[in-house]
Amino acid sequence: MSRRSFHKRMLDTVSEEDANMTNFVSRAFGVVALATLLGMTLACVSPRQATAVEVGEPAPAFTLAATTGSDIALNDFRGKKWVLLEFYGADFTPT
Repeated sequence: MSRRSFHKRMLDTVSEEDANMTNFVSRAFGVVALATLLGMTLACVSPRQATAVEVGEPAPAFTLAATTGSDIALNDFRGKKWVLLEFYGADFTPT
């Protein structure tokens, strides 16, 4: 093997290592940028903290799907009837 071909092979190897390092740095920067963007988005869009309703305090207004297929709102019953709100976990799940 001639000295020239040895140096050429060494330069090719160094160039390939530089390319691999550049690729790694680019991907690492992309992952960090994506994680930062995701974190900022979640911080801005996160729902407000839920607060408990105290005894005697009116329930907040909400709308849910009724068993008839339409929507039903708590405000539909305000001042008309007593309303019992019962919350339970999903059916058929262990407790």
